[in-house]
This record gives sequence, C-alpha cells and structure tokens, in this order.
Amino acid sequence: MAKTDFGPPDYRTMIPPVIANNYGKWSYHEIPQPGVLKHVSETGAVLYSVRIASARLISTDWIKELCDIAEKYCDGYLRFTTRHNVEFLVSDEQQLQPLLADLKGRGYLVGGTGNAISNVVHTQGWIHCHTPATDASGLVKSMMDELHGYFTTMKLPARVRLAVACCVNMCGACHCSDIAIVGIHRTIPRINHEGVAKACEIPSVIAACPTGAIRPNPKLKSVEVIKEKCMFCGNCYTMCPSMEIADPINDGVSIWVGGKVSNARTAPKFSRLAIPFLPNNPPRWPEVTDAVKHLVEVYAKNARAGERMGEWIDRIGWERFFKLTDIPFTEKHIDDFTFAPTTFRSTSQFRL
Repeated sequence: MAKTDFGPPDYRTMIPPVIANNYGKWSYHEIPQPGVLKHVSETGAVLYSVRIASARLISTDWIKELCDIAEKYCDGYLRFTTRHNVEFLVSDEQQLQPLLADLKGRGYLVGGTGNAISNVVHTQGWIHCHTPATDASGLVKSMMDELHGYFTTMKLPARVRLAVACCVNMCGACHCSDIAIVGIHRTIPRINHEGVAKACEIPSVIAACPTGAIRPNPKLKSVEVIKEKCMFCGNCYTMCPSMEIADPINDGVSIWVGGKVSNARTAPKFSRLAIPFLPNNPPRWPEVTDAVKHLVEVYAKNARAGERMGEWIDRIGWERFFKLTDIPFTEKHIDDFTFAPTTFRSTSQFRL
C-alpha cells in the first residue's frame, strides 16, 4: 500500500504482535471477571482486554496517563471502543492483576462487559452542537454517578445499552439502545425575518426541512414555518442562524426503551417511547437520572436471565410494562406516523 500523508494509518501496523500472529485464529472468548475479556487462540495464545469507562470529552493529559499505564503493563497497546471505553490489551498474564490493582488505585471504573450497563454513548451537547435540546456530557455524568454499580458488576439479566442524543437528529445510537435519552425541542423556530433576508440562502433553508414545513414568505423576503408540520429538529437553524430553536423553558428530555442492534435470539429492534417529556434541570438532571435508574431496577427485578429490555417488554406486553414502571400512558404513546405499523402498535386497544 502506498504511503500517504492523509487518512488513518494502516491498522495492521498498530495491533499487538499476539493479534497479528493469531489473526483469524481466535477460538473463543470468555469473561473471567467484570471488565476483563479473555481471548484464546487455536494456537494456545491468550490475550486479555481490560476495559475501563471514559468520558467522551477527555484531555491530552489524561490520554498521556493512559499511555503511561499501557507502556507499563501491556507494551503500550490500548484501544478506544465506539462506546467510549478504553481497553488495555494485555498479552502477559503476569501483568493482569497488577494492572487491575493500579487502575483501581487510580479510581478508574473497570467493567462494562457481559450482563452490565454499557458506558453511555452520547452526542455533543451544549459544548459543541448548535441544535441541542439538552446537554449530553452533564446528563451522562449525572446518570453514571447513580448507575456505575451496574457497570462494574454483571448482575443484570442481560447487557443494557445506554445512549444519549441531544436532539431528535440523534447522532448517538438512541434508535437502537435498551434505554435511550433524547433531547426534544417543543416549539417551532423563532424567525428573525431581517436576518433571514440578509444572511440566509432561502432555497437551502426550505430544502433542509425533512417534513416540508418551511415555505417562502415573499412579502418579507423570508420564510414561514407551518407549525402542524414542524418536527422541531432544528435542521433549519443549521442552515440559517436567524431561525433559532433553543428554548430553555420548553426544551426537555424524552426516554425511549427496548432497542437493540443484536441479531441474537430476536431481530434487531428500534427503541420506543416510554416517557414523553422530562424537564431540563442542570447541572444534575435529577428527574431524568431517577427515571433511568428506576427503569434499570424494574427491568433487573422482572426480566428473565438473558432477556434484553425489548425482549422483556415483548414478553410481558406494553400494558404490563407501563404498570410495572408506573409510567403514565398518554396519547403521545400512540404512534400515528404514516409508517407506524412497522414501528409501533398503532391500535388504541390498550388495556390499562
């Protein structure tokens, strides 16, 4: 392969020798303890992955500390996963327990394997994104302060994937997570007509709306929003800063449940609405944190071994789910979207 100065480096130059030498030869994997994955090759070679939780926003100093730990115990080999975990790749079994002791001494959370909650994949939040309805980083920190006991153990019926998206555009994996927190706007964009006329490309603004809710307003050389068609996504604000959508009073959080990517046992599932709205209440979001913790505890108490959140709900039915979780059922739970039959029960025949 020709060497270039752009794009990611060839991964084959960065993997540990034990992986390179046993590529395609791994026989099985097991979890000897929470946070530790043991990979065994048909050649007899063994590799341990030690997983710790990380924040999504991290400093260079913290990365340097991780690199120092990796240099000390695993020849400098570590990797970042898509769910914001860090995994130390240990090929010398003698270094495993000293590494775990060192990580514990530094206060790192070792876990996230097997029947545990995952580290929370989440979006940008107030720090970077221009259309968020809530803040991902602060919300995730508040939740994990309450739930870390489910990360460092494997006492749940099955794995529970958590995700947070700051708005309905969902850069995170909220559409397919066991418990998903989605920030929602509830009011249409506020139009600064003078700003639209002077600073925005009106055809691009209209084209950016996924529901066709924006149409020209020739009298003002601006646009207008059809309230009934607006889905409060904020795409128009992306194209035109004179269509502000952030609303500190009406913005908030919704909670969805039952999604999964896995094809094991049952087909992949989309997350579905459980709690339509909870208020934004920074810096600790107590209403959201309590609701998520309650969902995890009810699921842990009632699901059978091996059942994911969505599989448990399918078995007991949504009526029973709302009763067990004490979540009020409202008209917002009836999906009247055009393609609802493929996404949710559109019937009104609920037994409550």
